[in-house]
Amino acid sequence: MARPSRTGGKTSQAKTRKGRKTTKSKRRIAPAASRAKRRSVAGSSKDLKEAREQQAATAQILKVIASSPDDVQPVFEAIAISANRLIGGFSTAVFRYIDGMQHLEAFTPTNPVADEALRASFPRHLTTSSAPFELLRDGKPTQIVDTESSPNILARDLARLRGFRSMLFTPLMSNGVPIGLITVTRVETGSFADHHVQLLQTFADQAVIAIENARLINEVQAKTRDLSEALTYQTGSSNILRVIASSPTNVEPVLEAIVASACQLCEADDAAVLLKDGDELRFSAHHGPISIDVGKWPINRGWVSGRAFLDQTPVHVRDLLSDEGAEFPDGRKLTQHTGTGVIHSILAVPLLREKESIGAILLRRTEVQPFNEKQIALLQSFADQAVIAIENARLFNETREALERQTATSEVLRVISSSPGGLGPVFEAMLENAVRICRASFGTLLLYEGDRLRRVARMAAQNVPQLYAPDQETPPHFIAPFDGAPSLGRLVETKALVHIADIATEHPDDLIYKVAAARTVLIVPMLKESELVGGFAVYRKEVQEFSDKQVELLENFAAQAVIAIENTRLLKELRQRTDDLSQSLDDLRTAQDRLVQTEKLASLGQLTAGIAHEIKNPLNFVNNFATLSAELTEELNEALKPAELVDKIRTEVDELTALLKSNLEKVVQHGKRADSIVKNMLLHSREGPGERRLADINALVQESLNLAYHGARAEKSDFNITLTQDLDPDAGEIEVYPQEITRALLNVISNGFYAATRRKSEAGDETFEPVLSATTNNLDDKVEIRIRDNGTGIPVEVKEKMFNPFFTTKPAGEGTGLGLSMTHDIIVKQHGGTLDVESELGVFTEFIITLPR
Repeated sequence: MARPSRTGGKTSQAKTRKGRKTTKSKRRIAPAASRAKRRSVAGSSKDLKEAREQQAATAQILKVIASSPDDVQPVFEAIAISANRLIGGFSTAVFRYIDGMQHLEAFTPTNPVADEALRASFPRHLTTSSAPFELLRDGKPTQIVDTESSPNILARDLARLRGFRSMLFTPLMSNGVPIGLITVTRVETGSFADHHVQLLQTFADQAVIAIENARLINEVQAKTRDLSEALTYQTGSSNILRVIASSPTNVEPVLEAIVASACQLCEADDAAVLLKDGDELRFSAHHGPISIDVGKWPINRGWVSGRAFLDQTPVHVRDLLSDEGAEFPDGRKLTQHTGTGVIHSILAVPLLREKESIGAILLRRTEVQPFNEKQIALLQSFADQAVIAIENARLFNETREALERQTATSEVLRVISSSPGGLGPVFEAMLENAVRICRASFGTLLLYEGDRLRRVARMAAQNVPQLYAPDQETPPHFIAPFDGAPSLGRLVETKALVHIADIATEHPDDLIYKVAAARTVLIVPMLKESELVGGFAVYRKEVQEFSDKQVELLENFAAQAVIAIENTRLLKELRQRTDDLSQSLDDLRTAQDRLVQTEKLASLGQLTAGIAHEIKNPLNFVNNFATLSAELTEELNEALKPAELVDKIRTEVDELTALLKSNLEKVVQHGKRADSIVKNMLLHSREGPGERRLADINALVQESLNLAYHGARAEKSDFNITLTQDLDPDAGEIEVYPQEITRALLNVISNGFYAATRRKSEAGDETFEPVLSATTNNLDDKVEIRIRDNGTGIPVEVKEKMFNPFFTTKPAGEGTGLGLSMTHDIIVKQHGGTLDVESELGVFTEFIITLPR
């Protein structure tokens, strides 16, 4: 390795020494730079710490603002504490300007004496000469470096009192207008650092934000409260209107709803509605714990409701027991009368209808707490609603009452028209409507006969003694007017309207009061040409006079009752005449019908007799020659017996003669039937019905039974039947054609004989006994004859035809079908009676004959 040169080495050494020297020099300089650097770092750390503290304080204040948006007091207190701490002040205070006054909102305490002096200094009037206002009029922060040298005496005095020397003021600006300020004080003199001034400005801005937020929130809350209050009032009014709509005829529920709503919404201890009743105000509705022992109170200005009623304007007494309440001595008495003695604030609003007072609404409080304008206006609206409800109820009730009166009158007229001949339904309808519409407890309708009154109708509502209930017959129907009934006696004496407000006062001995507890009496006379016909009387168990409209209604009913009585009398006379004429006409028609029927029967008899006589002669020849021919046929057989005939001819002759004999027998059989028909026709056509005269009905029945029985025995010797009779001795005589009635009875009895004997022959029962009974009964204006047999009975289909001519169910040769037809004509057409049949198949048949006297 080459060695370094000397020169180079020196140079290097020199450089090395120089470098060492420089390094040493630098080492000498290093302690001062380090101190400066350390001071710089320390300052930066301090600034950073202060910034962090300021940021934390600002965040804390924002947090307080957020947690108390409608209350600035916590914000002011937080600002005062944070500003005092961060600025290093002796004390900090926050002030607000409200309505020309400066208010102390928050401050940091120093000592009790100074703190109390600070509080006592505020609020104070804010003038342009005031120190803070003067200092902050340009809206910028202002300082007082030394209060001792300040020309502001107030600042100097306050600094001496509190113990500080310098002050920093920062205004609270809103829209360019100072609304307050923040002040920070220090013990030492001198100016505040710029960053402290800036920090206080930040706090001032936050205070303004908090104030504005609180203002906006409070305004919103106030509007919300107003809307909620308006909604509550509107709901109360709507509820009252709903009650008005649901109770158009009854004002009491409406008044009850009004006092309840007024008491609640106006925050009163009680509420009452008073309505005019004569010269007094009557408590008609009440709500609340304060008792009201009086029902009425005179109308005068000595009490609150009376003055509101008379002056027609609201009367508001803030304290009834103060000098203000001395104007209402009666009101104080009323308060004492309630037993409370602690009523203070009272509000009364009149009820006005067409500029006329009809009552008042009263609110009371037991504390001195006057009512506000909104509550007074609300009570006036309630008063208007009460008037509307009262007027609606009045109009509705008047309309309803008019309709009820019209309906009742129409109902009575309808009953009169539907019952022209009967007064009972008319009187009952009148009285029922009178009691109902007049709102009476009970009533009665009396007719005046001689010197007494007769009750013809009565009607009772509920809670009426049984003595006057409609189903009782006491007291007697006849009432002596002056015997224990002076009210009725007055009616008879004066023939005029009797209206007694309280019968217990005027006539305490009247039976209507003593027995039925009647108090108010209304009796309307029923007059016909100034003569008393009767009276309408209605009664109430409570003392309440009847209205003029109710009196008018009762008078109309009384007039209608008189008309109904007269109409009934005329109608009865007309009906009697009509009945007499109708009876004469009926008698004439009956006589005509009987005469026509008699003539018909006579004509038919003559015709039938002529035909029967014409038929009988050839029929006799037929029967006789048939019989003779039968005999000749037998003789022919006898004559041919000796003759010798071929067997075949003999047989043919015998057959022919036998057939000829059989035919002749049939001719004889049918001839006899024809002869029977002719005989019946002759019987039916006997000349004339005879004379119409009185005849003993029992004798006719007995005679007919005997004739029929012996005739049947003559026809059939083995005929036998049991006859029973139950003849009413009071049946007496009746005007008839005896021959015709006998003929009819014979037909009916003969049919009974036939049915009874037929049942025995068909049954083959030897123990069966045929029975036929005859009964007569006196039925006053007519006589009844019953013929009953225990024969085969009559089927339903036969009953419908049995009275038709020539209809019969008997075998050929045993009946002609004319008997019952002829009987029906005699009983019904000739005598105007009835012929009915009752029968049960296989048991019995009963003919029921009724003949008018």
